[in-house]
This record gives sequence, C-alpha cells and structure tokens, in this order.
Amino acid sequence: MKKKLLSLWLVAAVTVSLAACGGRETAKKDDSGIAVPTIDAINGDDYKDLKADITILTNRTDIVDDVYKGYADEFHKLYPNITVTYEGITDYAESVTLRLTNGDWGDICFIPDTVEKSEFSNYFIPLGDYEKLNEIYNFVTEKTYGSTVYGVPNGGTAGGVAYNKKVWKEAGALREDADGNAILPKTPDEFLDALELIKKNTSVEAALYTNFAAGWPMGAWNDYVGIASTADPDYKNNRLLHTKDPFTKNDEMSGPYAVYYTLYEAVARKLVEEDPASSDWESSKSKINSGEIATMVLGSWCVQQFKDAGENKDDIGYMPFPITVDGKQAASSGGNYAYAINKESSADNQIASMLYVKWLIEDSTIFADEGSIPAKKGEPLPDALAEFESVELLSDNAPLEGEDSLYDDIRMKAEVLSGDTPVTEVVEAALYGTKKLDELMGEWNEKWASAQESEGAEIQYNADGSSAEGADGADSSAE
Repeated sequence: MKKKLLSLWLVAAVTVSLAACGGRETAKKDDSGIAVPTIDAINGDDYKDLKADITILTNRTDIVDDVYKGYADEFHKLYPNITVTYEGITDYAESVTLRLTNGDWGDICFIPDTVEKSEFSNYFIPLGDYEKLNEIYNFVTEKTYGSTVYGVPNGGTAGGVAYNKKVWKEAGALREDADGNAILPKTPDEFLDALELIKKNTSVEAALYTNFAAGWPMGAWNDYVGIASTADPDYKNNRLLHTKDPFTKNDEMSGPYAVYYTLYEAVARKLVEEDPASSDWESSKSKINSGEIATMVLGSWCVQQFKDAGENKDDIGYMPFPITVDGKQAASSGGNYAYAINKESSADNQIASMLYVKWLIEDSTIFADEGSIPAKKGEPLPDALAEFESVELLSDNAPLEGEDSLYDDIRMKAEVLSGDTPVTEVVEAALYGTKKLDELMGEWNEKWASAQESEGAEIQYNADGSSAEGADGADSSAE
C-alpha cells in the first residue's frame, strides 16, 4: 500500500550550494526590493543570531494554544532570538481576506481561497521558483503564479468520506469480503442506499452530517468535482474551463453533476441532520467519534481530528468518494492551506518567517500529528489512507501556459465552485423543495457559460468529454 502510494511523488535529492563568499547571495528580491533567501536556498546556520518577533495566523483555534504553541517553543530552542506567536481566527477565510488589504496582519498566514492567483504578489513574497520547489515539495502548483511559488502547503489531503465504521457495520451498510476487507459503496446510489440503512437501523442524529451552519465544511464538496468525479488529473485546471455545460448529468453518473446529486438526494431523503441550520462543527467531531453521527464528507485532514475527539479512535474510517469512472475509482490529493509570508513585514521578520515555515514542513512533527500527507516529497503517507488500496491517487495537473488564473477567474465570476455559498444552494433547494437538481445545475451551466464568455475561454469539449467541434454553438471562442 505505502509503496504504491509513494510512487506518486518524486523523491527529491536536493543539494544547496551556497556562494563561497558568504551564502546569502542566493537571496531573491521580491517586488518590494527586499532581498530574502528563497525557501530552498535559505541556510539556518546563517541566521542563528537573527532577532525577530513573528506572528502566524491560523484557522486551528482548537489547538492554537497548546499544540501549535509547542511547535513555536521547539523552534525557539533552535533560534533563541526569534519568537513565534500564533493567532487563532474564527471565520478564518473571511476575516483574513479583509485583513490582507491593509498589510498589517502579521507575518505568516494560510492563504485564503478567496485570494486569486493573480493577486498573490500584492500580499506575499516569493518563496522560490516553481521548477525547483516542485522537485522538493508536494502540491506547490496550487499556489504558483507564472513561475513563482507564493505558498507551500501545510501538508496535504486526499479527497474522501469520513465515517464511523462501527455504526456502518451495525446498520448493515458495511460488508466485508472473505479476507475481512470492507466492501464500500462505489457509486452515488450505493452510497445513498447505505445511508438509508443507517437511518433505518440505527438511532444516529444524522446518517450524513452536512455541517451546514459552519459554512466552510460545505465548500469541501467542490473538491470532488475534479479527479474524484472524473478520474482525470487534467479536468479541473484544463478541461473544465473549456467544457460546454459541465454540470450536465451523464449516463455513467460521474462528473460534477454526480457530486451534487449525492448531496441533494441525501438532504431530500432526510438522511442528514434534522435542522442543518443548527449544526455545529466543534461538537460534530466528538459526535462522529461516539457514533451519534455516521458520516461526513471532508478531506482526509479531518480523520486525526475525529480520532482525537473521543475514546473511539479505532471506529473512525475514511473511504473514497463514491463515484466510479470506467470501472475505477480515483481520489484527488491536494494541499491543505498554504503558508505565505507577508510582503509588508520587515526584512528580518520575512527571513525569520521563511526559517519557521521551512522548519515546520521539513523538521517538525506536524504531519504525523495531523495525519496529513507531508509537504516534502518522499515522506511516508498517513495511515488514514489505508482503505484507498485499489484507488488511484492523483494530483491536478498544472494549468496550460497562459491560463494560470483562468480557473479562479471563471469560478469567481460564475460564483460556482467558489467557497460554500453555491453548495448551500444545493442543500436549501433539496431541504425546502424549491428547485429540482436539474434546474439548479442548469442555472450553474448558464453562469459558467457566461463566465467563460467573459474570460474568452474557448469551448473545446462537451459535458460527456467528447470534442465540441461541430456541436451546436461549439468550436468557437466565446465572444
């Protein structure tokens, strides 16, 4: 298992050669003219006497005062003159997006998804060249603009579904083969049938918990529109942008429609919490651990949190998202929030921040502690992916040349695949019966087409993946 998954990442052998006259000549000037060594070139021994007080913003309010403080304390032992302070922020993406605009927000942050790639250089310093860093770290494509990397992920996740194995088994929703391996649902309808059994045969609060009230967990559903629903690493950053009506239903029940069908039907069949508007993220972690909740759709980063939330860590499992394409399942692997360094910080604080980010992703225990895929290539993968033995684990390919920001541009303009708001439309339509899914997906197709036209994206494919050449209204650039 581990050997198979490790083959998906290159094991980087990097030799950093410092200039003979001092080692700091590898410094790269950012747009403000401040010389800061890139993350691959910085040498900690050169900065043992550096004095700085840096602040790092984080969404992990639950562990900011103990676990994260512990990392800061360990780093302080290596660099006694550098003090690292964490600031935990509720409603992270919204709050930090507002704070970025004035430049006075601290020194390191996780880049909010609301920041478009074309805006990276407005707020953050370059961490290095893409070609170099892509050999060392996983998932740097996601926070690269042009050939410059502005963020390195705090590890990575695979896309799947967290579930309580004990509840699923007691409900008859989880069967085993002759070797004792779990037989998991591989299609949306198989998944929904399993949830029906859980509702019928147990007293859980929710067979599938949406976490609707928190908002941001709903955005996780967008992450399955790419590889998990198509098994195509080119889909998200390339084909989707040039596809006509991508939210259209297909006979195989794959692609974007199948993702939102799964959610819509679960809500419409009342397989979710009774009142999604009163759901609560923090308590949901202990509830899935205790078996009061059976299932949640989130990235694999959640597994360790759910295990740590109670006494039943062995009951927490993680399955692939239930879509099969041409007889096989695939799962996306991508970065978590990515560390970035404030362009407006002082030169000393930027260097101290670079040192801390490098130490976190290369030398700390953060990835083992959080059960995430390490940022550095060649490191062991987490046990959370044990049930992905027969699943192809893929990462999204980089955008085509000249289209670095096109995905962001289209989804932001269309207000589709952008944060949690579009997904909440699916829940509300199903909960209140205001729209059929086909009607809602038709509206999304119209928004997508309008955004494609606005951005000049040429239509090359039909929703079923066939060439759009000769199709009605196709084989032409949006004008």
